[in-house]
Amino acid sequence: MGAERLDMQVTVKEVTTDKELRMFYKFQNKLYRRCRQYVPTLNSDQRHSLTEDPALKYCKRKLWLAYNSDGKVVGRVQGIINPRYNSYYSLNRVRFGWFDFEENPAIAEALIDAVVKWGKEQGMNQIHGPLAYNTLGRQGMLVEGFDKMPPINCLYNYPYYVDYMQKMGFEKECDWVQYEMDPSQGVPEKLSRISKLLIEKYHLKVLKMGKLKRDKKLREKVLKQFFEIYNESFKSVQNFIPLTEEEQQKVVKEYYPYMKEKLTCMVLDQNDDVAAFGVSIPSLSRAFKRANGRLFPIGWLFILLAFIKFKKVDLMLIGSSPKWNSKGLSAIFHNKLETNYLKLKLKSAITNPQIDTNVAAIKVWDSYSKELYMRRRCWIKNI
Repeated sequence: MGAERLDMQVTVKEVTTDKELRMFYKFQNKLYRRCRQYVPTLNSDQRHSLTEDPALKYCKRKLWLAYNSDGKVVGRVQGIINPRYNSYYSLNRVRFGWFDFEENPAIAEALIDAVVKWGKEQGMNQIHGPLAYNTLGRQGMLVEGFDKMPPINCLYNYPYYVDYMQKMGFEKECDWVQYEMDPSQGVPEKLSRISKLLIEKYHLKVLKMGKLKRDKKLREKVLKQFFEIYNESFKSVQNFIPLTEEEQQKVVKEYYPYMKEKLTCMVLDQNDDVAAFGVSIPSLSRAFKRANGRLFPIGWLFILLAFIKFKKVDLMLIGSSPKWNSKGLSAIFHNKLETNYLKLKLKSAITNPQIDTNVAAIKVWDSYSKELYMRRRCWIKNI
């Protein structure tokens, strides 16, 4: 993209009408329409997240659009105050998200200034982002891996974003890293042996997805425990916010249909309680790119075909119940999934973003041949 003139006049206005809301959630796909790496968001998903997300029941927020002197939309941003986050960490922070703009520092500054002004009015003393309402939202500004195509649950941005953040006085709060691995490298013999020993020693079993889908009572129990484990396991991770029950149901609705037998591993103990889990899904990035923001008339078909026939997967969530933390149960779901990946003859697996300070989580991948795929950053500054 070519830079616009630096003396550009920018006007920032709050989004107040349905027309402006449509301009807001469609802007990103227009901005990146010529970018080979960018994965378009579905307009329906964007509208839902901006109008019906369960987090909106407790978050304060405002949306702004930036216009040039000709009245053209050249940027957007959402300011968010999450009282549950601020209470959890005893902080007064406003967060920004949905932050996109044409290549001109004046646009970025005008949008951030709008969030800062509002944040100060609400008693906030720091601003950080890009972040969503909660931990499972799309977050973090890309700082490495601009030549790569992200998974559908991850953000993409142009390199100039990073320069503008630094010029505005933002500093790194934390980074999330992702790795790419070759699933054909096989299952380490040691991992396979440990997995078998653990299953025998603790009387564990791997849950069949077919049984989970058939047995409603078991499904409700497993999914409830899944999120209990999620909230407990990640509470020490920076910027984590425990999910409410309604937010949990939203995640189930979004991700449960994508869960496939050979790409998911739920480990249960002898009481049918969840002990550990590993969830991956087919990579849908190229299908979403072909859909170009729309499910109809044929966007849904591209996504369906990618779900059926795939050679690449995205590793979404891994974890174990706190009472099993020191037992090494990750060996079980890693062994199970990697065995299946080998049978499926997959070519690539991309890990979910993991915060770089969570050494234990990142160390899991040390046994595999891997390379850094992407790095995203949360920026912060005092206001």
